[in-house]
Amino acid sequence: MSNLKMDITHYFKGRRVILPVIIGLAVTLFIVFWNFDGKAYQSINWSIYSSLWLALSVLMMVLRDLGYMIRLRLLSDKELNWRQCFEIAILWEFSSAISPSAVGGTAVALVIMAQEKMKTGRTTAIVLVTSLLDEIFFILMVPVVFMVIGFDNAFPAFDISRLERVFNAANLKVFFWTGYSILLGYTLFLLIVLLLRPQITQRLIIWIFSLPLLRKWRWNSREWARDLVVSAKEFRDKNFNFWLKAFGATFLSWTARYLMVNCLMLAFGPVSDHLIVYGRQLVMWIILMVAVTPGGSGVAEIIFPAFLGEFLPEKEISGGVAFLWRILSYYPYLIAGSIILPIWLRRIRKRNATKGL
Repeated sequence: MSNLKMDITHYFKGRRVILPVIIGLAVTLFIVFWNFDGKAYQSINWSIYSSLWLALSVLMMVLRDLGYMIRLRLLSDKELNWRQCFEIAILWEFSSAISPSAVGGTAVALVIMAQEKMKTGRTTAIVLVTSLLDEIFFILMVPVVFMVIGFDNAFPAFDISRLERVFNAANLKVFFWTGYSILLGYTLFLLIVLLLRPQITQRLIIWIFSLPLLRKWRWNSREWARDLVVSAKEFRDKNFNFWLKAFGATFLSWTARYLMVNCLMLAFGPVSDHLIVYGRQLVMWIILMVAVTPGGSGVAEIIFPAFLGEFLPEKEISGGVAFLWRILSYYPYLIAGSIILPIWLRRIRKRNATKGL
C-alpha cells in the first residue's frame, strides 16, 4: 500500500501541474496578441446581466461535478460515501488535466479508488463502466447533433489570421473523424470485454501475468480477474432504471460542461444559435481527445476561437474569452486537486494506521 501511495505522489509532482499551465498561457498570449484589437475589447459592455451569466457558468461547473459524484455513488451501490465521491471526482479530473488528452486519467483513477478499500476487480469495473458511459454519450450525441444543426454547421471555417495554414476546416474534420473512430472502437471494446464477454478479460489478465516478468503477481491477478468478472456480471444484470439513472448523471455532467460555455458567451452579448454552440463543443471535445498535450492545453485555446468566435459580439475578443473559459473549466481542477490530494492522502494513511495496515 505504501508503495502505491508513493506512486500516486510521484505522478502528481509539481512539473506535471506546471507544464499544462505554461503551454496554455503561452498559446493564449500568442492568440490574443496575434489578433489583438483594442477597439473590440473596449466595446465590451459589462453589466449586471453579464455578472449573472458568469455566475451561472460557474454553477454549470458545479452541476458537472455533481453529476460525476452521483454516477460514482450509483455505480458503487453507495459503497462510496459523498465525501469519497467528491474527492475521487476532483482527483480524477486533476489527473486528466495533467495527462495527455489521448491518455486521460483512467489509470490513476484505478489507483485512487483502490485506496478506498474496494476490491480491485470491482474498482476496475466501475472505472471502465464510467468510461463506457462517457463514450456512449459521445457516440449517441454526435449523430443527434448532426441531424439537428446540420453537418456543415458543426464545423467552422478556420480563419484566425495565418493560423489557417496549419488548422483549417478540412484538417479539423480529419481530427474529428479520427477521434470519433477511436471512441467508437473503444466503446465496442468495452462493451465486449466488460459486459458481453468478461471471461475474455479474465483469460487475458491471467495470460499476461503468467509471463516471466509478471509471474510473481499471478495469484493476485487471478483474484483481480475473478472480482472483475463478478462485478461485470452484476452490472450486466442491472435493470433498465439503473442504467437510465447512470446515463442521466453522465448526460448532466457533459451537458452542464457545455452549457457553461453558452452562459459564458452570454456574458458578453446575445448568442444567435445556442444549439450550434452546443454542437460545436461536442465536436471540439472529440478533437481534444486525440490531443497529446496535458489536458489538451494549447490545442483547446486554439480551436475555441475557431469554433465559437463568430458567436461573440467581436471575434477579436475570442482569445480572451477562450482564456476565461479555461480559467473556469480547467485551471480550477489543477488548484483543487493540489489542495485535495494531500488531504486525501492523510485520510488514507490515518485509516490504514488505525487498522494496522
